[in-house]
Formats: sequence, structure tokens, C-alpha cells
Amino acid sequence: MTRAAAILPLALVAMLVIGLLPASGQVGFEFMPDGGRGLLARLVGEKKQAKLPELASQAQGEAEWRDYIKGLGADLSETEIETLAGYLSINLPIDPVAFEAARASGDPLSAFPLDGKELAIANCQFCHSIFTSYLMQDRDAQGWRSTFLSPFHREIEMSERERETFALYSGINMPLDYEDVPPELRF
Repeated sequence: MTRAAAILPLALVAMLVIGLLPASGQVGFEFMPDGGRGLLARLVGEKKQAKLPELASQAQGEAEWRDYIKGLGADLSETEIETLAGYLSINLPIDPVAFEAARASGDPLSAFPLDGKELAIANCQFCHSIFTSYLMQDRDAQGWRSTFLSPFHREIEMSERERETFALYSGINMPLDYEDVPPELRF
């Protein structure tokens, strides 16, 4: 066996692990604003887990979700409420069978789709600098939707719902302040 053939399996495992880290743990990206699923986890916490089935079954617009979130007495900023309301309006209701399976496994939040932060981490940093091409970009949601019109971005394997989730999160939360980004990511 050649040296290259021996290294190939290790390289594939490393690429797989690196590819899974952003979506699962988001290690090193705590500086980014929480996306919808992260905010939902903060909102319901341990004490309000009973609210999840009610939430998961609803379909409302952004304005209705904003009112609902405020009615819960949420300790969220206006930007966080807007982010969460947008996420919920795009991604709910959740399939009841999928929700019950996730709840039975002990992690009901896993039934909720990836949020904008998770999608950005999983899709933006491997082809170009996440700093200059994402974190510092000042676009509204429509501007972010337009990025998917380019041939390269059309090839990203994301559903239309995921693209909308990404665009809405990014339009609300980007650009970040330069100082908020860790120095090792500023390139």
C-alpha cells in the first residue's frame, strides 16, 4: 500500500468530522448572534419545555410570532425577537411525527430545522472567507436571497426554506461589528 493510499482514509475521516462540527456544536462561533433554534432553546429552557408541542404545531406570520414571543415575557432583545419570529414563520409547523420522535429521544428541539446561524456556519466558510464574504456584508434579506442567483451559490444544497431562513437571519443580524469577530477569523 502506498503512503497516499494509507493516508486517504484518515483524510476522509478528518473531512467528515470537520464538516459535522459546525452544524452540531458551532465551536468557535459563539460570537455570532443566535439563530432561531438557538433562541428557541433559550426561550423555552427547561421550565417551558411543555410549550414546545404547542409551538411546533402552529403556523403564523412574523407579526403574530412577534406578539406571541413578547406575550411569553421573553428576555430577548428586539433583534432576537425579530430573528426568532422570522425563523418560526418560515419553519413551522413541524411534522407531528418528527416532533414526537425527537421528543421521545429526549431532544425535542432536534425536530426543528437548522437556523440561519447554523446554515451560515455549515455553508459559507468552506469556499471563501466567512469574515469578508459573510460577517461583514451589509445586505437586507432580499440582498441575501440574491446571492443564490449566482451559478456557484445555486449549487449549494439547501432547500428553498433553508435559503429563506438563511436570508432572513443574515439580513437581520449581519454585518457584525469588526471588534465582535475574533481576531483569528478576521481575514
